[in-house]
Formats: sequence, C-alpha cells, structure tokens
Amino acid sequence: MDLDPALAALRPLGGFFVLRTVPGPAGAGGGPDPGSLPTLAETYERVTPDPLAARVAVVADRLRTREPRVAASIAQQGLAARLWSTALGCAVRYGRLPDLDPRLLRWDPLASAPDDLYLTELRPLPGDATTLAAAVLHGHLEPLAEAVTAGYGSAPGLLWGNAGSALAGAARELDRWARAHGRTDLAGRARALTGELFDHPLLRTTGTRAGTAFRRRSCCLYYRVPGGGVCGDCCFTRPPRSSPGAASG
Repeated sequence: MDLDPALAALRPLGGFFVLRTVPGPAGAGGGPDPGSLPTLAETYERVTPDPLAARVAVVADRLRTREPRVAASIAQQGLAARLWSTALGCAVRYGRLPDLDPRLLRWDPLASAPDDLYLTELRPLPGDATTLAAAVLHGHLEPLAEAVTAGYGSAPGLLWGNAGSALAGAARELDRWARAHGRTDLAGRARALTGELFDHPLLRTTGTRAGTAFRRRSCCLYYRVPGGGVCGDCCFTRPPRSSPGAASG
C-alpha cells in the first residue's frame, strides 16, 4: 500500500497518529499557516524565538506546575509519542514510512495533537525497524534529548524512559485498533516492529515488556504536577516522598 498524499490511513487510529501534510487542509479551521511555523530541526537547535521553550511554557501552564524540568519532561514525552505514533502507524498501515527529516517537519509548539505536526514533503522510505530507528531515534529523539538536557537539566535516563514509554503506548494503541478491526496481520506487524525497536541500545534498558504491557525503569515526574500521580507504566506504585531529584534517571 503506497503512501497517499494526505496519509489518510492514519486518521482512524486517533489524533496522536495523524500527520498533516502540506500542501493540503493543514491550515483549515483558522489555524496558523504551516509555512510560518518552525521546523523540528530549528526546535532542536533552540533558535530564537525558542520553540522548545514555548512548548515547555505551554505545558507548565496547562499542568499548573512551577517546575520547568517537570514541564520539560512531559513536553518531551508528548513529542516523542507523536513521532512514534505517526512513524509506527505509517509503517504498520502502509508498510512504508514518509521521510521524517526534522527539516521537513514543521511544528506548532502552542498546539496539541493533531494540529501540531505538518510534513512539508512526502518522500517514501522503507517501513522496517532500521529505518524507523534512524528516522525517530537518531533523527529526532537524540537531538531532542540533548536540547532538553542542556536547557532544563533533565537526566538522560528519564528522557529515554519517556521515549520507551511513548513507543510502548503507540504500539499498544495500534494493537488495540488492529484487533478491534480484525486485522491480526497489522497487530502482528506492530508487535514485530516494536520488538525490534526495543532491541536498540537506546531503548533496551528503558523498561520491561510483556506483550503490549510496559513497565519503565524511570519516572517522568508527572507525580510532581499538582493533583498528579503515577502513570500506569511508572517504576513507582505510588508517588514517592523523596528528594526532588528522585527517579529522574
């Protein structure tokens, strides 16, 4: 199945999987002109005005937290989830992957899914795990982790735990959709690709897996958000009462 210009096969999977393409209906509904938005390459380079800082500020406001490193962790995990969802969704639904070069992806740091990511050019690539790792892990999550660590002092172990959690979540949603629609072939493909990706050195030690379940070895710090608790895959069973730096690695 070839990539269609609108990547329409992603839409039934849910908002986190949708990747808008330009030109197309990207700016419909009064949204910003995608051409005016920064690329993800510029985001990782922390250009001025700083898109990453803008996203962290938005997340901090929405979560009502005064701790920038907490907001930075949640913002990074959210972007990781979007990237994994769109990439894995394409690989499973199409058997192909669009080129996700950070210079081709424009990002609205003030918006949430599915109105935040816009692909400006459709270049088909193989939909195998090696290509997925090159596109998402090396093309995005490594420079994103470097930018978040440099800007907010985030521990690398926390950020890679976020990346593993985001991948597991995307795979779980794909599996649920595929089984609900009688597509055991797609569920099997999602499972196989996810397994190969978790064999990558950057993800191998982020947590333990059993089927589609995942238990991470670090904490995203959501428990420090007012009214927050521990996530379903957290290394903690209840919010810790230790120092602010606990479980950040």
